[in-house]
Amino acid sequence: MDRIESVVQLLTVILIFIFVLVLTYLATKFTASFQKSKMSGANVEILETVKIAPTKYIQIVRIGEKYFSYVVCKDTVTLLGELSRDDIFVPEKGGNVVNNISFKDILEKLKKQ
Repeated sequence: MDRIESVVQLLTVILIFIFVLVLTYLATKFTASFQKSKMSGANVEILETVKIAPTKYIQIVRIGEKYFSYVVCKDTVTLLGELSRDDIFVPEKGGNVVNNISFKDILEKLKKQ
């Protein structure tokens, strides 16, 4: 009888753990989509961000029909210059240039190593 109770407790803990993981995943997805919708505008769009130091980034930003490059630091933002449309690659869909790699793909790559 004691063994059955231990198995039931183990299964209960595993189910609770899976439930918490699913809840965390859904909350993260909801938060990301909510922030993306709040941060997007019709006239201002961050096309690309590249980290050049721990607290320094270079960003290419579209404002209206013009493109600018900025250095974004912890406390300052500095304009590097204006770019022409021909100087940059703009993704067809628009939005941020992001590698759309799922967590599953990352795990599969790690398993192969």
